[in-house]
Amino acid sequence: MSDVAAAGKVVIINYTLTNDAGEVLDTSDGGEALPYLHGSGNIVEGLEEVLNGQPIGFSTEVSVAPEKGYGLRQEGDPQPVPRSAFPPDAPLQEGMQFLVETDDGVAPVWIVGVEPEHVLLDGNHPLAGETLHFKAEIIGVRDATEDEKAHGHPHGLDGTGGHHH
Repeated sequence: MSDVAAAGKVVIINYTLTNDAGEVLDTSDGGEALPYLHGSGNIVEGLEEVLNGQPIGFSTEVSVAPEKGYGLRQEGDPQPVPRSAFPPDAPLQEGMQFLVETDDGVAPVWIVGVEPEHVLLDGNHPLAGETLHFKAEIIGVRDATEDEKAHGHPHGLDGTGGHHH
């Protein structure tokens, strides 16, 4: 069956993500559906596992433990980095993510505080340690283009959309 979520397919979902308190953290409701390249780590492992092999029209509500979501929180205080390490006109805000060079390669970090002299960086994803609650429905499945497979992510709903790396 070709219209099921499987590796090498672009799966298009509508979804709502809530936390334990029922607060909506992210949703496609009222916006564009989310296309992702199945099997490429574009969405959290726990949700992708539930969607695997499912057809268009499949709908689910699933709770994803931190281990299959954004991981457990790693202990340690946020690291202060001198404000002077950033361009003076950079609009730094809490929640911004960027990549830094580490001894182990490139790693994502998030800004958790901006002070006059320092920017506080944390290597934990903001949702690390959280149980994620998804409502999701598969609304489309298509073959990924060779470009999408090579890049590891979809280029829009139909494969022709622009993208940035």
